Amino acid sequence: MNNPGVFLKEIDWPDFGQAPPVTAPTAGELQTRLQLCREMMTERGLTHLVVYADREHSGNLLYLTHFDPRFEEALLILNRTNTPLLLVGNECVGHLPVSPLYNAGGLRYERYQPFSLLSQPRNDSRSLAAILKSEGIQPGSRVGCIGWKYFTAAEFPEPELAIELPAIIVDVLRSLCGREQVVNASDILLSPAYGLKASCSVYEIAQFELSNIMASEGMKRLLQNFRYGITDFELVQEYQYTGYPLGCHIGMKSSGNQHIGLSSPVGALIRKGDPCSTNLSYWGSNSCRAGWVAASADDLPEAARDYVERFAGPYFYACAQWLQQLKIGAKGRDLYQLVQDLLPFDQFAVFLNPGHLIHFEEWTSSPIYEGSEDTIRSGMYLQVDIIPRSKTYFSSRMEDGVVIADAALRQALQQQYPAVYERCRTRRQFMIDTLGIQLPEEVLPLSNIPGIVPPFFLDHRTVLSLKN
Repeated sequence: MNNPGVFLKEIDWPDFGQAPPVTAPTAGELQTRLQLCREMMTERGLTHLVVYADREHSGNLLYLTHFDPRFEEALLILNRTNTPLLLVGNECVGHLPVSPLYNAGGLRYERYQPFSLLSQPRNDSRSLAAILKSEGIQPGSRVGCIGWKYFTAAEFPEPELAIELPAIIVDVLRSLCGREQVVNASDILLSPAYGLKASCSVYEIAQFELSNIMASEGMKRLLQNFRYGITDFELVQEYQYTGYPLGCHIGMKSSGNQHIGLSSPVGALIRKGDPCSTNLSYWGSNSCRAGWVAASADDLPEAARDYVERFAGPYFYACAQWLQQLKIGAKGRDLYQLVQDLLPFDQFAVFLNPGHLIHFEEWTSSPIYEGSEDTIRSGMYLQVDIIPRSKTYFSSRMEDGVVIADAALRQALQQQYPAVYERCRTRRQFMIDTLGIQLPEEVLPLSNIPGIVPPFFLDHRTVLSLKN
């Protein structure tokens, strides 16, 4: 192996245990998040926030209310003092009790039928302008819009005024209080430097640990039962999907879709000697692995038989170094440069950010990019998402979630969720003792397959390690 610090090692995959079923956040937890929003509104001189959601972009509304629209759009209207108002279409009225905030009387709703599917009844709603006026939006108001993105001056000359919400909403807002008074405020939740979702509470850590366990246990089952001569439709059943909402589509690339990025199973045959990648993502997690349908290097194409020595081994080493530098106060630019130095672009083609924040959405934003002055902070929930690519060697992946927790957050987690804390400690010890990855004390792995990378999917017990 060109990198003598990485070894192939046979292990028995550890059992870190299961987590209890999902519990919803309390109304108090949601009220705290709304209050933090109001404090940022005051700092910016905003009189109102409107938070848009649809099936693809529901993470921010879910964070604030624990309500996700199904089939339809939804809009939360928040001012500095009143009980917030949620606009929903016909079918989502019945879904409102999913929100503890609604059940506790902390959320009003109004049926706004233009959010309903086409041809459904839509003759019993006030106009959007009338609703917004009754919430106090008028000349002199300043409204922050939260969708799912914010922009820079490199993209739009007036990035604060660039808003990705549907025009039927933005046009009405601007007709009521003026073009310059309606601004993009998505960074309040999404900024890696100060966004509210970039700092998890102990409840969120526990919730995301459960999601990681479901995803990683599915990945474990799939890899332990990996076989060829069947279709990807048949193989993906090994995930034993739990029914919990997905964070993104289930992915699997094999013989039928090898050159299609982000592809789901297509019914193609799993063939020995092919590369393969797959992922399972529930709300708040994504477990992904990439390797070869092989029992050893002998099953690989001739040009790729040094896969472990020249590609997967260096990749594993770079991920281990990245984790070992994932310390509170570390600069995003230094983590970015570390990966660029260890995985030269002409050999590994790592194009996207080497690591990003994750929440209900699989990707919220990232403090890790070229020249980033953003720092790693306690409460950050990061996805170990470093994506190498090669025409010869295909790829490799160690993609799971970790939380950064200082001593105070670890103590709070231990007090309120002792079982979660103990599982994180046990996973840490496995990574240190078995895989040789010396994690900083603030890194808490949430996955039940932490750092486990089998390069040959037909021999799951043989994994990469920094320890012989």
